[in-house]
Amino acid sequence: MSALPGVKVQHPHVDVRGDVMGGSPVVKGTKVPVRRLWAWHRKGVSVETLVKRYPSLGWAKVLGALAFAYDNQELVEADLEREAALMEATEAEKVPGRMLQEALPFKPK
Repeated sequence: MSALPGVKVQHPHVDVRGDVMGGSPVVKGTKVPVRRLWAWHRKGVSVETLVKRYPSLGWAKVLGALAFAYDNQELVEADLEREAALMEATEAEKVPGRMLQEALPFKPK
């Protein structure tokens, strides 16, 4: 797993620890990654909707996580890229030969 850039600005509602979620920034006291809230917010999902989706976080933690993301965009974007790479690698493992097959396994008629 690749190392993420360092935190530029700390926020009280966000933890970044190597022993939690591989060092991904998470909402303090949870395993909700900041990257998830950031990704939804970037796509236009409102803060109100995020609070409804994660009611246990409440307004302060959701807003705090988004503030952290704005102050640490390089870190959060790198975390999203790392997640995408892991997902791609996992998908490739699920389909044996997916990357290796260059021709049809049968002769076309």
